[in-house]
Amino acid sequence: MSDTDLIRLESVTRRYREGARSRCVLDGVNARVAPGEIVALLGRSGSGKSTLLNLIAGIDLPDAGRILVEGRDIAAMDERSRTLFRRHRIGFIYQFFNLIPTLTVAENVALPLELAGHPDRGRVSRLLESLGLAGRANDDPDRLSGGEQQRVALARALIHEPTVLLADEPTGNLDAETGEQVMGLLVRLVRERGATLVLVTHSPEVAAVADRVWRLADGRIRDEGGAGS
Repeated sequence: MSDTDLIRLESVTRRYREGARSRCVLDGVNARVAPGEIVALLGRSGSGKSTLLNLIAGIDLPDAGRILVEGRDIAAMDERSRTLFRRHRIGFIYQFFNLIPTLTVAENVALPLELAGHPDRGRVSRLLESLGLAGRANDDPDRLSGGEQQRVALARALIHEPTVLLADEPTGNLDAETGEQVMGLLVRLVRERGATLVLVTHSPEVAAVADRVWRLADGRIRDEGGAGS
């Protein structure tokens, strides 16, 4: 593994059973991501974009090949080790926010720190303030707009200062103006923290923020280079 690779996929294959048939979603994928890089992943619905994020996170496992994150082979870890690695080193942002309705905004954001055994109310307060949410800390998520809920989801994904951030259609449930605002905040926070972001999107406007664009089709990744090139 190169010293310049934070994420590396080596001949990664993933198949799913569909009745009596087997469908190959990823077919010997090779790719790499450098530290601090933002990569946008494009492709039609069902092409395997979310599967690829789940493999990088260790939520799913490949049928063949290796996935290395920070030099560690995700598939070679046992389930507990993968869970702990994900808890400490990876942040995940979902299209539909996935906030816990019975927790306040601050409690949702604090959850990764609580799970890791390192509660820090001050860190939570500072991050919420930086996202314009200081006044909503004690509110329930269902009192927030879609854009505010996604900002809470950003805060929750970043609160434990992960090395890798994975975002699955983070603006897909937002209108264009709100989505642009959320992406601006996401890119700013990622750059400030030196994190690495792999971002699934259908939007060329969202992909334009990336350093590189991958297009997934027929089980393979085509690296299209810089978004602005």
